[in-house]
Amino acid sequence: MSELNKNSKLKMSPTRAAGLVIYKKSNQIINFLLLQTSYGEHHWTPPKGHVDPGESDWITALRETKEEAGLSENELEIYKDISKTLNYQVKGKPKAVVYWLAQVKDPDQNVILSNEHQDFKWLPLEQAQEISGFQDMKNLLAEFHEKALKIV
Repeated sequence: MSELNKNSKLKMSPTRAAGLVIYKKSNQIINFLLLQTSYGEHHWTPPKGHVDPGESDWITALRETKEEAGLSENELEIYKDISKTLNYQVKGKPKAVVYWLAQVKDPDQNVILSNEHQDFKWLPLEQAQEISGFQDMKNLLAEFHEKALKIV
């Protein structure tokens, strides 16, 4: 690899994305919402998507959650002070995804999938971690689970 390529690779700014890690609580059990993509490897993820030009991370998270899961801001209790950014590589390019923690106000709230997803599940922590597959997401779910348990 030439010096020029090394330097340009180092300076590449990450692709930004944003989403919400949504949970519902029943009898002190926290269940996370994960969506299965209808493309690629059909991985499981919280609702999230790319930040459009001129759009903030926060607006992206709200828009993507509405588009992908049919859940609007007024159907959720969103904890703006509880967030985490995951940084990783996708096809050799840096990506940064910021997630906020959110709880559905009505545990029986319907999830309406877009054509980007083929299935959804509400899962307790261990199962959500297992199905998510990636260590950074497993860690994020564990961290958000601890925070969700402390919310009255």
